[in-house]
Amino acid sequence: MSGPDRGQPGFEEFVAARRQALLRTAYLLTGSHEDAEDLVQVALVKAVPHWSRIADHPEPYVRKILARESVSRWRRRRWRELTTDELPDRATTPGLDHGDRLALRDALALLAPRQRAVIVLRYFDDLTERQAAEALGIGVGTVKSQTRDALARLRQLVPDVDETPDSTPTPLTR
Repeated sequence: MSGPDRGQPGFEEFVAARRQALLRTAYLLTGSHEDAEDLVQVALVKAVPHWSRIADHPEPYVRKILARESVSRWRRRRWRELTTDELPDRATTPGLDHGDRLALRDALALLAPRQRAVIVLRYFDDLTERQAAEALGIGVGTVKSQTRDALARLRQLVPDVDETPDSTPTPLTR
């Protein structure tokens, strides 16, 4: 990368090492590869001015920017979203067949932005309730209630995905 990251030791290494993980999280937050790439770029640009302060442990800070920016973008753009008949390529979820993954992804897209962010941070990024609360700038109790409500909604939307055939719990039963 060139531009504002010059003179920021460790920034390029962080981006090279964690870009794919950040893109996966951003994709789950946005539901779009293009929006995910934009979201990661914005998060990294916003992190650069604070790099000297966050360089020892930048990922939580960048993840917080991703989550907050995703909610802000949704609020600004929700009235002009367009639906499509084409599904994007995506990584596979172990234990779920293709139909279940599609149903779960579609159901995730129907959640409110904060609920979606909580589910992604808690179950995809495997953050604790406290870490998710810090990333979103909300209380732990709010994370708990948003998680409860989001999981209940997902169970309504995709009732057959609660458990895989080998009885391994999916993120819906955690």
